[in-house]
Amino acid sequence: MLMRTDPFRELDRLAQQLMGPGTWSKPSAMPMDAYREGDEYVVAFDLPGVSAEAIDIDVERNMLTVKAERRPVTRADDVQMELTERPLGVFSRQIVLADTLDTEHIRADYDAGVLTLRIPIAERAKPRKISIGVGSGRKEISG
Repeated sequence: MLMRTDPFRELDRLAQQLMGPGTWSKPSAMPMDAYREGDEYVVAFDLPGVSAEAIDIDVERNMLTVKAERRPVTRADDVQMELTERPLGVFSRQIVLADTLDTEHIRADYDAGVLTLRIPIAERAKPRKISIGVGSGRKEISG
């Protein structure tokens, strides 16, 4: 038998039981990190135990939506579960993307239970130098 020592883990488990697993109409949130790395924004989602085929990524205008589903593992009839803490069901996250990001060139990679999206910064939003034009000569105002 496994023993738990973290009292807050029990509260999290109870809250998950009361709310139930995420459904397509009411999905649970998934943890994420977001940061800028050079000329792109990186967003990483924790989705351990989710197959790549169960992940859906959509972009509509400037709204990025990531949905994933973790289904229960089929076990033999003689298996008696002692502890189940890993959440099942549907997970979703929506992020409003700035107009300065290039949503046409988003790259997605999934490795070791982490979905990583790389969103390049649009060329029009990158810093650039503005050249200053020099007039063709002196202009005189007569009156």
